[in-house]
Amino acid sequence: MGRIVVHEFITLDGVIDNPAWSMEFGFDPKMGGAITQIMQGSKALLMGRNTYELFAPTWSSRTAEEDPGAPFMNESPKYVVSATLTNPEWNNSTVLGAYSAEAIRSLKESVDGDLYVSGSGTLVRALLADGLVDELHLFVYPLALGAGPRLFEDGLKTKFTLAASEAYENGAIHLSYNREIAPNTQSADRAAPRGRVGPPWRSSYPREAGRQRWRRLVVSAIESGSRSGCRL
Repeated sequence: MGRIVVHEFITLDGVIDNPAWSMEFGFDPKMGGAITQIMQGSKALLMGRNTYELFAPTWSSRTAEEDPGAPFMNESPKYVVSATLTNPEWNNSTVLGAYSAEAIRSLKESVDGDLYVSGSGTLVRALLADGLVDELHLFVYPLALGAGPRLFEDGLKTKFTLAASEAYENGAIHLSYNREIAPNTQSADRAAPRGRVGPPWRSSYPREAGRQRWRRLVVSAIESGSRSGCRL
């Protein structure tokens, strides 16, 4: 059975809207290693329509020679939750239709590995409400915006267990959580195993290539989102 692993850039007051605000802090190289580690067990991507429409033009035309992250982004299965997208053109894309907790549970059961989610705020809030997020990676930046779409909706009660944490020189901090309690659902989905507290990126993966790969992914996504006005 697969797990849903969510990665978000977030402010101190919980805003996860298009993170163009993160650009002023720069991108610490260690963050690239952390994001690479998050991706290593992923077999597919799960996203909402806005994020799909942001990522598709950014990545679909890139080759491995141009960017080492291109094969993963283009060749991996991509599942899009949308009631309006009907003709996805990006390679290996499947539209799941409008959000359905049961459909997501079925998808988890069919995937042998993690389903990676980045951005996709509306989708992530629904997944959290239904207890379907197994692992939550928050890159918290030291600012408050005062307004904007937040990760957790009012009234939602849930609980996660801290698995790892790491502070970066740019002032951001990576907090990794595993699901402890699944609210508002009778799902038999297994909780993610508890991990050790400590830097999450230490592995045999070629670290420098991974850092460059995900630095380009994040920067490209943020720049594209700033130009188009899309929300991740």
